[in-house]
Amino acid sequence: MTLKITVYSKSACPQCESAKSLLKARSLPYEEIKIDDEAERLAFYAKCGPAVRQMPQVFINDQRVGGLTGLQAALKQLGL
Repeated sequence: MTLKITVYSKSACPQCESAKSLLKARSLPYEEIKIDDEAERLAFYAKCGPAVRQMPQVFINDQRVGGLTGLQAALKQLGL
């Protein structure tokens, strides 16, 4: 099973680091896109939906699973 995992993150974000560490620990390759500019980040949140207000945001196969907790749930559901 090939998964396309994208992690949208920002600098100095403990949850972002935890999400990336979790993926590395499971040897799952991912693409990281850093959004450090606040205006860009707010525009990104608006595209994701009204409830999205934090980083990281993780997408698996172009579907948003959410932040760190969402990633953990998605990996568990996939048996990874």
